[in-house]
Amino acid sequence: MTDANAIARRSAVLSEQKWDLEEIQARFRYLADHDIPKKQMALEEIILGKSEFLDRVQQNAEQYCYLTRNCAKGSALALLEAFGIGNIEIIRSMAPFPGLSMTGGICGPVAGGLVALGLYFSDKDPANFENIAHYVAGRQYVKRFASVFGSLLCSDIQEQLLGRAYDPFASLEEYEAFNQSGAREKCPVAPGLGARFAAEIIIQSMEDSV
Repeated sequence: MTDANAIARRSAVLSEQKWDLEEIQARFRYLADHDIPKKQMALEEIILGKSEFLDRVQQNAEQYCYLTRNCAKGSALALLEAFGIGNIEIIRSMAPFPGLSMTGGICGPVAGGLVALGLYFSDKDPANFENIAHYVAGRQYVKRFASVFGSLLCSDIQEQLLGRAYDPFASLEEYEAFNQSGAREKCPVAPGLGARFAAEIIIQSMEDSV
């Protein structure tokens, strides 16, 4: 079942958002030039400040999506940055993932969240095929995302956020209509909430390990 209230609340916030593009661009440029810094996760600090940590992940995903106009990049980068995993080349590889290259397929934040969970939960040795933690975490994420948005498909989520689904590459008219729909301001709702859900799964695994 769609959590229309959660989506509407965040949409309302973002519709009034003042986007500091210069600051967001500078932060993104630093990561692009210096790569994603590796971190030693301070477990107690994250758990104690969990709410603020999750808020930051969600906000960063929204901002990176707004900047890059790419929900898959936005969700993935916010998560990789927050947990100090992966590298900027992974973000480059996310370029065609929004809606499976805007065909209306799997929503970009689904792909972005799964990439981050795969990096975090899969075995550090890629030749070890016994670890299934990434499947467990991935299924939790997909279920949570679908429970809130009612679907994993970009076309369905566009209908919720924009009023109807668009195919910007079908025609010039469709491209202009998509841009005029407020997509740049409204679409960050999905990567923001998606990144938050994925971060919650990671933090829960940390709490369970204590």
